[in-house]
Amino acid sequence: MDVKPEKPNGKTVVLLHGKNFNGAYWKTTIQALTGEGYRVVAPDQIGFGKSSKPTNYQFTFQQLAQNTKAILDELKLDKIYLLGHSMGGMVATRFTLMYPEMVEKLILENPIGLEDWKLVAPYTSIDQNYQTELKADYASAKKYQSGFYYDNKWKPEYDEWVYLLTGWTKSPDYPKVALVNAKTSDMIFTQPVVYEFQNIKAPTLLIIGTRDRTAIGKNQVKDPKVAAQMGQYQKLGKATQQKIKGSKLVELDNVGHLPHIEVFDRFIQPLKEFLKQ
Repeated sequence: MDVKPEKPNGKTVVLLHGKNFNGAYWKTTIQALTGEGYRVVAPDQIGFGKSSKPTNYQFTFQQLAQNTKAILDELKLDKIYLLGHSMGGMVATRFTLMYPEMVEKLILENPIGLEDWKLVAPYTSIDQNYQTELKADYASAKKYQSGFYYDNKWKPEYDEWVYLLTGWTKSPDYPKVALVNAKTSDMIFTQPVVYEFQNIKAPTLLIIGTRDRTAIGKNQVKDPKVAAQMGQYQKLGKATQQKIKGSKLVELDNVGHLPHIEVFDRFIQPLKEFLKQ
């Protein structure tokens, strides 16, 4: 989506979605930002949403960043504000490192990849992930999102994002989607960005819901004490701020993985303030 405001302020915000989502969940964010005069670009990455689902594709954060750059080149945009949520935070980090001259400001909303799960969680192969994805349904997706994203504090309005994800399972083409999901899960687990935050030079804002418990591979960790230490965002936000020189941290207490869905007003206010600075 490329949404232009009625009264442009000359600035563009690029929104990068998470793994279990697509550009659609940015609706209220887009409305708020265009109302402030920002042009908003919100792509569905390859393998997600309305974009193609190539099963023979090499999914890497470098490739997704390069694809995003190609979109911006087509739109003749060379300076942007970049906001990434969840997996989109990993893409945004990679993009900022690859194209630092383009990113005037970086915002990471509950990004994943703030810790290296490989150090504590066993590797799950793409084939194994594929078999799991084939069995996915509304109940399994809701259970995952409730436990990881909302710390089991579910509200009926969150159902929309489960339907958005699991509607694919009713399609005869779902095996293709399942394989793409397995490959992107592998990308997230094997390509951490945590070691490169110190290389970010752009002014950066971290918006962190501290009740988030998202951690890839957590279900595979046999030691419950180790598993309990994974995805502790009230700690990970602070640790990441220390790694990104000059960055600002806004912690949203009692908020889970999706601040822009769960507590939109508390999310949009610090975002607007940071963009105007």
